Amino acid sequence: MQATDTSVWTTVQVDVPIEQAFKVFTEGMGTWWNADHHIIEVPLKEMIFEPHVGGRIYDLGVDGSTCVWARVLAYEPSTRLVFSWDIGLDWKIETDLSKTSEVEVRFFEDGPASTRVELEHRNLDRHGDGWESMRAGVGSANGWPALATSFGGAFAA
Repeated sequence: MQATDTSVWTTVQVDVPIEQAFKVFTEGMGTWWNADHHIIEVPLKEMIFEPHVGGRIYDLGVDGSTCVWARVLAYEPSTRLVFSWDIGLDWKIETDLSKTSEVEVRFFEDGPASTRVELEHRNLDRHGDGWESMRAGVGSANGWPALATSFGGAFAA
């Protein structure tokens, strides 16, 4: 990755129809998202994705508390999704929305039962001084590449 690159990309191929891939990525996000990748301060009960522009992506704790960490910016079933990344460099909620990046996920039909999913986490420089640490974190083997593998594994027989 180049130092001037303010995005991270990853791709995964899944052997399911495009509609199913989109539904599992969005409405079933909690089924494949790594349980260790949450910033809620209590044990996680559920991960919620509100499927519409203006919706939220948040973690619900066992005590009823919530941790809203993203906003749905574009929602185009079954081809495209964009959400904000409202997490700061300290891996806590970023309340200054001018310092948040965004994640675009595109779904491409590669046959009746095959879908290519491409994810771009972009505008990482919006996080301000030290933004390269965010790029390093989400681009690391434990970041988006690991989540892509987990997402792909959700369809394993």
